[in-house]
Amino acid sequence: MVGLIVLFLIIAIVTAIFGFGGIVAAATDIALILFWVFLALLVISLLYRVFAHRHW
Repeated sequence: MVGLIVLFLIIAIVTAIFGFGGIVAAATDIALILFWVFLALLVISLLYRVFAHRHW
């Protein structure tokens, strides 16, 4: 998942250098969406680990 974020970020940077505005916006949006999805999954995973290993 992190690899996809880096890939789309690199695509956004390279296309920004060459001046392709539409591609930059699309790649940036995809990278941003993937970042937030990855961050949400990380938080959910950490919370699961905390509460799953707790014995009541």
